[in-house]
Amino acid sequence: MKSHEIDYKVIGHDIQLVEVELDPGETVIAEAGTMMYMEDGIEFDTKMGDGSNPQAGFFDKLLSAGSRMIAGESVFITHFTNRGFGKRHVAFSAPYPGTIMPVNLAQSGYSIIVQKDAFLCAALGTRISITFNRRLGAGLFGGEGFILERLDGDGMAFLHACGAVVERQLNNETLRVDTGCIVGFEPQIDYDIQVAGNLKSSLFGGEGLFVATLRGTGRVWLQNMPIRKLIQALMPQSPNARKENQSLFNNLNNLFER
Repeated sequence: MKSHEIDYKVIGHDIQLVEVELDPGETVIAEAGTMMYMEDGIEFDTKMGDGSNPQAGFFDKLLSAGSRMIAGESVFITHFTNRGFGKRHVAFSAPYPGTIMPVNLAQSGYSIIVQKDAFLCAALGTRISITFNRRLGAGLFGGEGFILERLDGDGMAFLHACGAVVERQLNNETLRVDTGCIVGFEPQIDYDIQVAGNLKSSLFGGEGLFVATLRGTGRVWLQNMPIRKLIQALMPQSPNARKENQSLFNNLNNLFER
């Protein structure tokens, strides 16, 4: 199914939203609960499926919904359609501070792979499915885990990232990244997890025990503030916890200095 051709604009800086302009009859699909506002004439319908295959039967939709449930996403996707006359607008916002990334799937080989909570909305005709990481190490220790989302289509899709976004073009290169900083990558990119240096550097360097490796030719998108780091920064730490951490640090440091 050819995707609907939607117009849009991204509004804001630190906490962004995307406003989609729909011609009569056009539809945009979105994760449940992301709609911020919609103009008169826009009707929405919660469906079990992304609508990319109009001929899909009940069991196909049930299978799609089950795969989204496995990925930790909502079973349902909301369809917003302009049933009025003239152009109408509907806006979507991300669940946490950060950046909204417009991605033209036709310019990314008609497919991208993203972390499971990165999808925000897309033009009707975009197929949303899950893909399993074949690498055991990447599944156990990577920020994205075994299950990633795959977006297929030829229209616009919108992702949200925590913090600022960096787009990198790899040309038969390898990029080592903090495991939680990956937003998405083109499907020809090979993704794996490797040990980050020696044990002392991993424990005291603040970079963690593992890093993600992205290898090949294609585009990757990175975020500078993974949600787990944001949560850790906002969580208050008790004086006892700080003392315990300091004691552990001193004991480990003494061990390495011997």
